[in-house]
Amino acid sequence: MVRADGELSRWFREEIQTHEQSLRAYLRGRFSSLHDVDDLVQETYARILRSRAVGQASLTRAYLFVTARNVALDQLRKKRPELNAGPAEMERLGVVEERPDAGEAASRDQELEILAEAIAALPERCREVFVLRRYHDLSHREIAQRLGIAENTVNAQLVSGMLRCREYLRARGVTHESAHARHR
Repeated sequence: MVRADGELSRWFREEIQTHEQSLRAYLRGRFSSLHDVDDLVQETYARILRSRAVGQASLTRAYLFVTARNVALDQLRKKRPELNAGPAEMERLGVVEERPDAGEAASRDQELEILAEAIAALPERCREVFVLRRYHDLSHREIAQRLGIAENTVNAQLVSGMLRCREYLRARGVTHESAHARHR
């Protein structure tokens, strides 16, 4: 256990904490209305550690920044629950939204990579239905005919795929936990 804790401490120090200064600058610059950057950083670290505990293999710098952005957005929603992060509301709250910098672009790439992993992790039939609907824009009827299954099965597979993908993304800190709570 001591060896595992030592390894975790080394990993955290070398792979995550080395980015703290740029993480703080990013949060101050993008979310100027949130004054307690310390809380944002600590919650980001907590989510990163939870993601590592569930076996997320590619916890990169980009993943750290995506997680921090999600933490900040969650804080904004708690602060002003009537706002659902529309562009005008986010601007009013002091969120600077300019064209993406290199960190933001890398974060988006990381999110897309994690989404691709989520889709790849779906059971074969579920993945097949999901891809035909979401990426080939086939109707339920077209998918049912192509795969020789009932339209109800198509619907069930899509629902299952969406739920599994959402859980996969949430476990990796990509989606907002509060978004799930609102839909319950």
